[in-house]
Amino acid sequence: MINMKNMISQNIRFLRNKLELSQEELAEKIGVSRQSIAKWENGDTLPDIEKCYELAMVFQVSLDAFATCPINETEEPEENPTNGRYVFGMVKVGERGQVVIPKGARKVYNIQAGDKLLVVGDSRGMAFAKIDTSPIFTFGG
Repeated sequence: MINMKNMISQNIRFLRNKLELSQEELAEKIGVSRQSIAKWENGDTLPDIEKCYELAMVFQVSLDAFATCPINETEEPEENPTNGRYVFGMVKVGERGQVVIPKGARKVYNIQAGDKLLVVGDSRGMAFAKIDTSPIFTFGG
């Protein structure tokens, strides 16, 4: 069972520091006091669902990931997560479109330099998939 209180607490602290925001700056962005941010980070209290949503938007992560996944790039991902999902952290797209895949993702999916990745997407987003051979696609009904 996920300890949501600890997960949210750790994610607030990690993501706030990653964005180089003070507790006061984050508090101003979502309309709460600095003391509220401190209590959330210490695990004394939890933000309500609306504030969790606002925090997720500030941090540019999904609400689900914010509440249930460790978003800490220094931690190794679980070998076999119970829900089969991973959050490896955020990446930034370079000027020429390059993306550095986080170390944890490279380890879990055994991605090495020179591997080919398939990039797919739809209206909900995009994903990368490691391929060993040329994929075969069929379209239509």
